Amino acid sequence: MKQLILEKIHEIEREHQVKVLLAVESGSRAWGFPSQDSDYDVRFVYIHRPEWYLSIDEKRDVIEMPINERLDISGWDIRKALKLFRKSNPPLMEWLVSDIRYYEAYGFKEEMLALRNRVFSPRASVHHYLHMATGNFRGYLQGEQVKIKKYFYVLRPILACKWIEKYNANPPILFQDLVDDLVTEPALKAAIEDLLRRKIAGEELDLEHRVEAIHEFIAREIDHVTEFAKTVDAEREDPTALLDKLYRKYLNIVWNFG
Repeated sequence: MKQLILEKIHEIEREHQVKVLLAVESGSRAWGFPSQDSDYDVRFVYIHRPEWYLSIDEKRDVIEMPINERLDISGWDIRKALKLFRKSNPPLMEWLVSDIRYYEAYGFKEEMLALRNRVFSPRASVHHYLHMATGNFRGYLQGEQVKIKKYFYVLRPILACKWIEKYNANPPILFQDLVDDLVTEPALKAAIEDLLRRKIAGEELDLEHRVEAIHEFIAREIDHVTEFAKTVDAEREDPTALLDKLYRKYLNIVWNFG
């Protein structure tokens, strides 16, 4: 699959006349709880030729390939990516530390990682993860019978919020790292790890009776994190000048512009 993904990346470069700077896995595979039939969710950052940016019209800043049953590939233009980076966009922050890397060029990832802590916004991150957790909890985990695999899509963002509360830092991408650090109740940890084992083994994990230990933890922590989110300070340095400089640097590095 990696070879196919690399072929698709180079196809995108040729078809759209861009250079890809970074391509990684996102979603359940990157988070460490894939099923045997999980899609490959490939996300990338790319840069156009300089003349593409020198236009009076705004242009589409996303490239997407048609999705098949196993492969979903989409990417952001560097300018879009840097605007979102300035806002401490959590998905982009996760791309930078994904352990499943398909393609890297021009040192872009290392440059972004060097700035990651400087642009980090606890407030933006907590609100993102809390919104994800509450949406999935209300949408899939109400009643006695629940879509049991959705527990992971509530637990991970809740634990990410708790990491931010504890460390005031970007949470790790791997679900197991969050569990190991933040889940201390033996019964809860056992229930989570049993569910994780079943998911990775390929069990269906569709409608089942809800898992009380996990359910009670989620309900309690959503209330807690909701209150915590109200207290998070939004103040931080404005990284715009740094990111403008980085943007111009990559136009020069990739296309010898400037």
